[in-house]
Amino acid sequence: MSRLGIFVNRQTLSSSEQLTALIKCRDAAESMGHTAEFIFPVDINRIPKLDALFIRANTDPMNATYVASRIASLYGIPVIDDPASIQICSDKINMYLHLMKKKLPIPRTVFPSKREIAPEYARALFERLGTPLVLKEPSTSFSARVEKASNVQEFMRIAKRFLRLSDWIVVQEYVPSSFDWRIGVLNGEFLYACRYVIPAQTFKIQASVNGHLVYCGVESVPPEDVPSEIIDLGIEAGKAIGKGLYGVDIKESNGRLYVIEVNDNPSLDGGEDVCYPEIYRRIISYLINGDQYADTLSYMPSGLQSYMRDARFDPSTQNVLGSEEPLAYRIDFER
Repeated sequence: MSRLGIFVNRQTLSSSEQLTALIKCRDAAESMGHTAEFIFPVDINRIPKLDALFIRANTDPMNATYVASRIASLYGIPVIDDPASIQICSDKINMYLHLMKKKLPIPRTVFPSKREIAPEYARALFERLGTPLVLKEPSTSFSARVEKASNVQEFMRIAKRFLRLSDWIVVQEYVPSSFDWRIGVLNGEFLYACRYVIPAQTFKIQASVNGHLVYCGVESVPPEDVPSEIIDLGIEAGKAIGKGLYGVDIKESNGRLYVIEVNDNPSLDGGEDVCYPEIYRRIISYLINGDQYADTLSYMPSGLQSYMRDARFDPSTQNVLGSEEPLAYRIDFER
């Protein structure tokens, strides 16, 4: 019998769906003969006494979830999400660099810095990537600070707002679709699949429209109904980040697939598990018995600044990173 900690905070307990998911997790652990206890931030000193830790609160390197993950890692306690995954997935630029290194298909992407943002630069991007463009602030989550720009004025207004929070932003070509595939990956293996049906009022899975939050619909899809190429791409994208638990968002447009992003700490409370009742048992089995993570120091790649210089758009050459362009990077992901 092992002792599983489920790390939560007040936000985790803010809806009946989240509470139901937590109870499912606890019940699954107990049905497997383990004990399960909820760990709040004030209980963080109890982590060294656990046998495994499953984080079910919004992860960020700047909050208590990362501290909890690092404590578990330092004590050799299996943890989801591991520190490496939190660091990578909480920074969209870092996450895209890992996908680019594996040459996985993503929308054409550039990472302009604060000093590069100017109307002439924006015009060149529109000419190269088309209209509209999608701008992302690198630390965004739950579709916050992800916006479309249809002209130079909108681009400049959005970019300047995002650059108050970051020295860099992400700019991508717009890939239209009515839904995103979400592929759950655990330790490099397929875990679940669902479709996030995008609300008609927006292009994102979650948005504020006229002062009201609108959410995507969630359709759990059995594995036999998921195209094999979708599953394969989801697995490869998850493996590009690490050996943890990931939700990989994939768009299908004009016969092509694009990895939109890889999320650590994926949602499991919206109906994603309807066709996959064994999700929590598989996660718990992996935590308690499974192979664990790669060196958690490897998520801080050296040479990031030089790589990002290569990843910037040069209007004079119109060189943009994307699935069709050769990628030139000087970054050591093994250190």
